[in-house]
Amino acid sequence: MTRDEAFLQFLLRMGDNSLILGHRVSEWCGHAPVLEEDIALANTALDLIGQTQMWLGFAGEIDGGKSADDLAFLRDAWDFRNVLLVEVPNGDFGRTLMRQFLFDAWHSIMLGRLMKSSDERVAAIAAKASKEVTYHLERSGDTVVGLGDGTEESHARMQDALNYLWPYVGEMFASDDVDAEIAKAGIAPNPADLRAEYDELIGRVLTEATLIIPESRFAHKGGRDGWMHTEHLGHLLTQMQWLQRAYPGATW
Repeated sequence: MTRDEAFLQFLLRMGDNSLILGHRVSEWCGHAPVLEEDIALANTALDLIGQTQMWLGFAGEIDGGKSADDLAFLRDAWDFRNVLLVEVPNGDFGRTLMRQFLFDAWHSIMLGRLMKSSDERVAAIAAKASKEVTYHLERSGDTVVGLGDGTEESHARMQDALNYLWPYVGEMFASDDVDAEIAKAGIAPNPADLRAEYDELIGRVLTEATLIIPESRFAHKGGRDGWMHTEHLGHLLTQMQWLQRAYPGATW
């Protein structure tokens, strides 16, 4: 694998993670339990889609001059490179916020490292996105604590959410040839090197939330390689890509 090929895959991974999670979070618009949460989730989704525009816009320039919209709307499910965690359906409000927290913690650490990237544009994108993700992590972490250490029912729901989502966490730290090539070039860290800091960060929050991390570290794998996406992504893309595929190139 050449450096340019690895660089493209890295950009797609970053962009696809924020795109798919942003779309998932946007599904709460008009449906959140209270107005404040409805607005907060919508703003989080907008932040993530804005980050997608930067990552996929950069990827498109490398990939033959495509636009971010081309990459978002004209690829099939097997061409997406997001981790499986971000495409898991929302479930109840507790599962949505637990999913957000588990991803935010990884995202904040990754962006912190990317701000020191050898590629100036990657560093600039990371610096801009990091300001938003710092708020995302603060909010999702506080909500996890509030619900985990809340009522008997809210505690039970948050523990169930953590138990359900934990097997997806390991994939965020799985390394392959793309990661090795990008790390060698100083563009991004090897994901495996982020695990200790991640465990320390989420451990503090989950302890305060009186939640217990499951013992199993089994990891669902495949999203990053594009060959084992769950059926969830296909359903999501049906919604997300319908207009562009039904009316190619339409403008308004």
